[in-house]
Amino acid sequence: MFFKQVYRNAAKNRKGNGLFFGSLVIAIVAFYTLLSLGEQDVMRFLATIEGDAVHKLMLLLPAVYILSLFFVFFLVYFACKYQTDNRRKEFGMYLMLGMKRSRLFSMLFGETLWNSLLSLLVGLPAALFLTEIISLVTVKLVGLGIIGHHFTLSPGAILWTIGGYILVQLLSLIILCISLAHTEPAELLHSDSVKTQLEMSNTKSTISFILGVVLLLFAYYLGLFHLMDLNYATPLLLFSGIVGTFLLYRGLGEVLGKRIRRKRPGAKGLATFTGRQLQENVLHQYSTLAISSLLLLLALSCVSYGISLGHGNARETRSTDFSVFGNEQEIHHLLDEKEIRDIVKTSYPIYLSRTDAKINTDELAKTLREVERGGNIAEYLSCERVISEGSYNDLMQAMGKKKLELSEGQTALFSSMNDGYTFSTLDSALKKGVSIKINGTNYSLLSKLCHDNIVADRAITLSTALIVPDELFSKLATEPDPFCTNITLKDEIINQMGLMQAIQKMDSILSKTGLKYDSYLSGIGRNLFYTVSASYLTIYLGILFLLIANTVIGLKYLIWQRQNKHRYLTLLMLGTGIRELCDSVKKQITVFFSLVLGVAAISSVAAVCSMFSGLTRLPAETSIHTVTTYALIVLTVFIIIEIIYIKIVTRTACREIYSLETEERRDAT
Repeated sequence: MFFKQVYRNAAKNRKGNGLFFGSLVIAIVAFYTLLSLGEQDVMRFLATIEGDAVHKLMLLLPAVYILSLFFVFFLVYFACKYQTDNRRKEFGMYLMLGMKRSRLFSMLFGETLWNSLLSLLVGLPAALFLTEIISLVTVKLVGLGIIGHHFTLSPGAILWTIGGYILVQLLSLIILCISLAHTEPAELLHSDSVKTQLEMSNTKSTISFILGVVLLLFAYYLGLFHLMDLNYATPLLLFSGIVGTFLLYRGLGEVLGKRIRRKRPGAKGLATFTGRQLQENVLHQYSTLAISSLLLLLALSCVSYGISLGHGNARETRSTDFSVFGNEQEIHHLLDEKEIRDIVKTSYPIYLSRTDAKINTDELAKTLREVERGGNIAEYLSCERVISEGSYNDLMQAMGKKKLELSEGQTALFSSMNDGYTFSTLDSALKKGVSIKINGTNYSLLSKLCHDNIVADRAITLSTALIVPDELFSKLATEPDPFCTNITLKDEIINQMGLMQAIQKMDSILSKTGLKYDSYLSGIGRNLFYTVSASYLTIYLGILFLLIANTVIGLKYLIWQRQNKHRYLTLLMLGTGIRELCDSVKKQITVFFSLVLGVAAISSVAAVCSMFSGLTRLPAETSIHTVTTYALIVLTVFIIIEIIYIKIVTRTACREIYSLETEERRDAT
């Protein structure tokens, strides 16, 4: 009998609170996807070329896992509290009929474990499927093809997922049971009293709202224009943003009240009741609205940041496949071998050297200071190396790009610093028309910045260098011999074998020669690691914040509606129809969610722009328009998710309204 009751109650709870059950399934999927990261194809590939970096990432995962448990605990706690509050009368009746508290708590634990088992049976297969899709899609997006893909199952990830999930479930239930243990049955049977709240005068509410708006605008201003200028800008921005959000919602109730008072006295239906309910809900739940809005802001910012940064890192331009260092004669002998001739498309020497020439860049530095905002590129401007124009044009030809055509008395500025801010700043300064002096002779700089990497691996970077005509290079260079020899593989070999397989074949040949070399494979691994570490973890946290914020908003509204159900019962007694009450509830929920998402969306636009203009620099190949596009796509997806949540909460709220009609009829008889 006991187990039948547990089974029946668990099924009833799942049906009555699908929002909570669905959120738990998503949490299980998120846990496993995070914990099984090391078993995915991409990470196994990265471990072979970026072993130390991957190891550090794996050490970071437990901290992210603990942080996830912390946030999911609050999600589960609120949901369990909503369920237990809904069943207070039921618990009181059990105790009145003689059920021992220990048996009641055993029943609750049994229901929790049964629902946990069912959610695990749904969530774990979904997580396995998702990780396989992520593994295949990630490899495809970075252009590696399917690299020995095989199905992976991580027993450790499964055990930690189950353990963490059940831990937060039981911990939440224990805390709620402790509260129930000190509550008398009579109090449980009379649980419909509405909580009192402190009122705020109209003047204070208006001041709070205006001050909140001002602080938010100030935070946007700091983030967009002064984030890197002032040492105290970041803490001041956080303070203004958080306090401004709370003050805005604290005074929002009065703004809604004024809007209701401006409506026509003859408003039809339940328009005034709907507005007053919403106003009171906002006044009572303003802290929940503020916290949920901040969580949605974090979610939008994390996902936009992760997608944009991952896209930028994955779009590394392939300039050459291999850069071989060593004696020029040994390299020529190597390239003459038939095995290499069959797969090599072209090879050419790169002439790069230090120079002892006196190079005056004062005019360029002055222009940079005028162009850049809050940066210090001009302070680190140095042109101690020179590149021959012929070498750079060989690189351009191999890449299928237009060659440089330097006129007499002209040089070009080169930089391999692959962040968008440095690139755009230098390029803007060059477009103004500047010149430099080499050993006292004036040379104009090409109005376009050259940035295609001259070697295979981005690990070798030049902050700035000068591309000069070959004749001038021979005069300025202190190291006239080739710096390295670049090798590009044949297109037909790459099309036949795939880029990675072709590079690995050449790599196996070069590894036997004893020559030092760098390959594009190293750059792929490094960029892919950045994609996984920066994008994967931030997107994961963003989805987690989104899940928690929406669940808290929905549950808080449902708790508030249940606490005020006597108002709906009164309207039913006065002849109001069920459909009218449901329409009122739908409007309340839609506006309630919109108030949270609206502020979060506006703040997220400023946050994303601030991150990429101040804290993090995008690769040169990624424009701010790309970031904006991804941010808008993320916002659109979030709005769709909000609509789904609104539908789920509305369905639950309307189900309670229909149950009130049944209760009202029962009381009438």
